[in-house]
Amino acid sequence: MGAERSNLKAEPGLEPPRPRRWHWKRLLWLPVLFAAFSVLQVLVLRFIDPPVSTVMLWRYGEALGQGEWDYRLHYQWRDLDQMAPSLPISLVAAEDQRFPVHNGFDLQAIEKARDHNAKGGRLRGASTISQQVAKNLFLWQGRSWVRKGLEVWYTLLIEALWPKSRILEMYANIAEFGDGIYGAQAAARQYWGKDAARLSPAESARLAAVLPAPRRYNAAKPGPFVQRRAAWIQRQARQLGGTAYLADD
Repeated sequence: MGAERSNLKAEPGLEPPRPRRWHWKRLLWLPVLFAAFSVLQVLVLRFIDPPVSTVMLWRYGEALGQGEWDYRLHYQWRDLDQMAPSLPISLVAAEDQRFPVHNGFDLQAIEKARDHNAKGGRLRGASTISQQVAKNLFLWQGRSWVRKGLEVWYTLLIEALWPKSRILEMYANIAEFGDGIYGAQAAARQYWGKDAARLSPAESARLAAVLPAPRRYNAAKPGPFVQRRAAWIQRQARQLGGTAYLADD
């Protein structure tokens, strides 16, 4: 056996095959490919209305996992000019009053939320409308540093590649206004039996008022919290200047 092995080694044509080595350099292309793919995603959705969002799919899968076989998603896209003018300003007044002027992240709101949370009590968030579009449209539910990093990345892309009007239009269409009810048109039909274009300022404010917990509150049958919050939203919308506040977006 020893002689045979030495003969095999001596003959160049009979050298044993070398094991394949993993080329770690190939991994360096993964971030580049992801970046290119995500840029393409955001560019396409600037012009094409999404048939569904990641949050909708997640909620649908969650319902089926809980045995809710009759669960249905209600979602009907409407362009911004097909919605009542009171709705976009109500959303901004409720969720992100500096929306027209920030670049996706409201540093002032983040600082205020940090100071508030440091004092204890109910935690306050500082997500902008742009951030909410990023996570609702592209990402999964839950909390992790990976997800937060991707949220930051997609927010930067959205702000760089979309006009503010498109961001607000997307938000008004994919925001959850009730369990399984996504977008202003579906909410208007489900709650009041009319199109989003015919929403009154009070109804628009109620829709914006339920956004903190849309599965808990009902815009059509508002309790004391929703009534107070809707009244506050209407006052804030007037103080911002009404629909003129968003005229240049």
